[in-house]
Amino acid sequence: MRKKIAAGNWKMNTTVEEGLKLASEVIHMAQDELITDVSVIMAVPFTHLVAVKKLIGSSSNVLLAAQNCHQAASGAFTGEISAEMLKAIGVNCVILGHSERREYYKESFTLLEEKLQAVLQNEMTPIFCCGEKLDVRQSNGQFDLVKEQLAASLFSLSPEDFSKLIIAYEPVWAIGTGVNASDDQAQEMHHFIRKVISQKYGSGIANEVSVLYGGSVKASNAKDLFSCADVDGGLIGGASLDSRGFVDIAKSF
Repeated sequence: MRKKIAAGNWKMNTTVEEGLKLASEVIHMAQDELITDVSVIMAVPFTHLVAVKKLIGSSSNVLLAAQNCHQAASGAFTGEISAEMLKAIGVNCVILGHSERREYYKESFTLLEEKLQAVLQNEMTPIFCCGEKLDVRQSNGQFDLVKEQLAASLFSLSPEDFSKLIIAYEPVWAIGTGVNASDDQAQEMHHFIRKVISQKYGSGIANEVSVLYGGSVKASNAKDLFSCADVDGGLIGGASLDSRGFVDIAKSF
């Protein structure tokens, strides 16, 4: 059965003190209020990882994620963080290919493929992002682009490694804008993603990989989005910075 997931991407927000308060609230609410088959993931800034991991402790339904990593194991890469370093402090997941990384830092298909390998080699779960900008959607090129993003960075993986992924579909035109894709648009793309995966790896793997929706998810629309047959949860940005709202999203399944 596919995992139900509410993943919060804090991006470059909160000081350590603010982050620990937010994380503590989420952890305690999740423990008290969530059913056991929903996983909560918090992708916090690098500065927060060690302290938040201590807060999470042995919690069974709260996982820790990093927002990026470097592709190399070590070396003269000032300012970078390796997958091995993340693994050593207990990180569970790593976001890769987020639209902001692709746009602002020009991350290529090949670079993301290398980062995926590094994360998998260190036994963490990649949360791989894909999705289109508004101009691509307007020209009806979203399916070709998403297929290219998946194939170029993921399809060198073995079936065993591919089955370890979480996919996050981001309609980039809906991130941080307050405009979200309709339920039908979200379901259409998620179904398409499973079809593309099935063509490469078979229906068994395609039906087991969790595919998250990432585009202005909030408590008021999460229930409808998560009720779509191929939507397994959300990669949540701004709404994850409010503990009550974020946990309410996680309770929307």
